[in-house]
Amino acid sequence: MVRLLRPLCRGTTYTRLLHLWVPMLVVSVWMFIDERSMWVPAAVLVPVGLVPAVRTGEGVQARLLLTPGIDDSSFSVAPSAHWRDRLRTAVWLQVRMLLGALTTGVCVWLPVLAVELVRHALGHRVDLPFLRDAAPHWAYALLAPLPLLALYGAVVGLGAVATAAARALLGPSAAERLSALEERTEQLLERTRIARELHDSIGHALTVAVVQAGAARAANSAEFTDRALTAIEETGRAALEDLERVLGVLRESERPASSRPTLADADRLLESARASGAKVDAEVAGPLETLPGHVSREGYRILQEALTNVLRHAGAVPTRVRVEVVDGALTLDVRNPLPDARSAPGRDGGLRGIRERAALLGGRAHTGPDDAGDWTVRVELPPG
Repeated sequence: MVRLLRPLCRGTTYTRLLHLWVPMLVVSVWMFIDERSMWVPAAVLVPVGLVPAVRTGEGVQARLLLTPGIDDSSFSVAPSAHWRDRLRTAVWLQVRMLLGALTTGVCVWLPVLAVELVRHALGHRVDLPFLRDAAPHWAYALLAPLPLLALYGAVVGLGAVATAAARALLGPSAAERLSALEERTEQLLERTRIARELHDSIGHALTVAVVQAGAARAANSAEFTDRALTAIEETGRAALEDLERVLGVLRESERPASSRPTLADADRLLESARASGAKVDAEVAGPLETLPGHVSREGYRILQEALTNVLRHAGAVPTRVRVEVVDGALTLDVRNPLPDARSAPGRDGGLRGIRERAALLGGRAHTGPDDAGDWTVRVELPPG
């Protein structure tokens, strides 16, 4: 019994009732104009439903009144983009008008019936056809709750029917569902990119700081310690700039993507690696400035991750870096010896990030030992 009466305690029941009553306001106004042609409001709603913006208004009302407090994506709040959406909106307005008329009828006549049954039981004269000629009797009072129960069931049931009809007629079209899916995919890709940015930037800075601090302690030299602290400061400052930029993206900042570092800024990566004790032999061939922005930015991150892996897994070892641009295609090659073969970074997540970046740009990445026993990271990116 308590379960059956639970909808009475839900605000949704009453907001749905309000939603069904709203169209009757128009009908009530029309009754003062011409009550003999009550079909006019329904006829006027047909061209109204073809207006694209009407679908937005109906979708907003459905979200607020049919499913209040729930972010229900079953109701589209976008204007009608195609004639199919306009026709669905016009049909929905007719369905809403019909359900509103039924709701208004039961809300008026069922309470009246309950009152009349009580009055008839008390001996008063009533105008209801099936009670007009019946003799008054106290038993009629026992029937008075039945219309109220029917009213309760009708209100709850019609609200559920209206919600189901709204989901069917005001729901997103196939094009809108595809657009929402694409938007969601873009958001996931952006989150993945931000995670890679933080991993590359902060991971590189921490690796340089750890290597520099360890080398300074081992060197026991004031001059070397001063250089190490300078390198840690510069790397940390660059990492903070990257962190601020990424946090700006998370705050939906309007900062353009061009603010991200590119291969033109690769010198600071090489210098930070050299300051950590690694002997970096770098060679740049070809016009870096001709690379598209997104290729140059991803190339910078790939080089950063490759150098970070060298410092993290091999330490301060001689490293050869070659950056080559030929006919718009970019080739990055980073090689270093491994003092201990067991420390090969083949299991490191950074290599996976390098492969993912290359794959997203339609390129390919090779990581692993070469014939000379050096660890090699070679990335080839096609013209952008």
